[in-house]
Amino acid sequence: MAKRITLDFLKTESASGAILAAAAVLAIAMANSPADGLYFRFLQAPFTVQLGGFAETHPVLDWVKEGLMAVFFFVVGLEIKYEVLRGELANPRRLALPILAALGGMLAPALVYLAFNAGPGGAPQAWPTPVATDIAFAMAALAVAGPKLPPTLRVFLLTLAIVDDLGAVAVIGAVFTNHLRFAALAAALASLALMGLLTRWRAAPYLFYAIGFVLVWAFTLKSGISTSVAGVAAAMTIPIEPRKPGRPGMLEDFMESLHPYVAFLILPLFAFCAAGFDFGRLQMSDLFGPVALGVAAGLFIGKPLGVFGAIALICGLKIARRPMGTKWVELFGMSLLTGIGFTMSLFIGALAFPGSGVEQGQVRAGVIAGSLLSTLAGVGVLAWAQAQRRGAA
Repeated sequence: MAKRITLDFLKTESASGAILAAAAVLAIAMANSPADGLYFRFLQAPFTVQLGGFAETHPVLDWVKEGLMAVFFFVVGLEIKYEVLRGELANPRRLALPILAALGGMLAPALVYLAFNAGPGGAPQAWPTPVATDIAFAMAALAVAGPKLPPTLRVFLLTLAIVDDLGAVAVIGAVFTNHLRFAALAAALASLALMGLLTRWRAAPYLFYAIGFVLVWAFTLKSGISTSVAGVAAAMTIPIEPRKPGRPGMLEDFMESLHPYVAFLILPLFAFCAAGFDFGRLQMSDLFGPVALGVAAGLFIGKPLGVFGAIALICGLKIARRPMGTKWVELFGMSLLTGIGFTMSLFIGALAFPGSGVEQGQVRAGVIAGSLLSTLAGVGVLAWAQAQRRGAA
């Protein structure tokens, strides 16, 4: 069962990568065309959500970021819980290497970014921007470059990226929480506790959990904490045990039903809203400013340096072994793919620089440049590695 869930996840992530790329290209094209006014008016159009005493008015971009992306993080939370209890993360012997590699892949890009932004004119508050990996893009690139490479390489990348996402959510909650409202936070925690109590009722309707998630999300939005935290926290309350023998549990049902909507609708919509920036608004100096260079270098240099360096160190110290059947060059190529930050980096960058100022344009330019370089380099190395395997066969 665990293997089937993992394979279904890999197929969906790989297929959605092309749609994400198309959405980003369309956004950049519209932002630099005669339709730019239409594009930016759409992003900033006010939209009100009201239900009883709950009323919030935000631009479309903020609703996508704080509303729809909460569903994405809910699915991420489900995947994390599943992997910890039933998947790759449930095996302690296999756990050390991807966890330590993910930590290295978060520390190194943050330090690289800070190296570019520690001086005058820098923006050190955006250091978390290059720490995350876009699972969909990375898995799609791996599927294109190395379809015949060992399956353990794909599972290792998936596991590393899931740990990476968990770390990114923790960073978001710790760094980007402003003006905390304790009454709303208490209500969010109470709603979360009620979702936890629902697990005692084995026959609880799925709708009750959905309502609980909406309540946790709404109170978290009011509290000032990023709703990404609410998504992951709510996912932790979903029971994994099946209600009937031979049937999937509620967690698997939610994961399988929501994942296609996240992969093929929510993430592409976010990419369309977040990736577009007007080149005309940026000076050449902005494209080579500390924020843009820090993000791009953090993704393209920092991520593979941290991931591959951690793998080499851990294996060299005999703490863990390489994934079965993999070669060092293949692990290096996979490490390059972890520099594809894209949607996750755009999301964090939007939190670091709210609005549409010059810094936000630099973030987008840096994310796209770093992710593109990482994709080309990773695909090139892995394609060469696969050709070497074919030649040696």
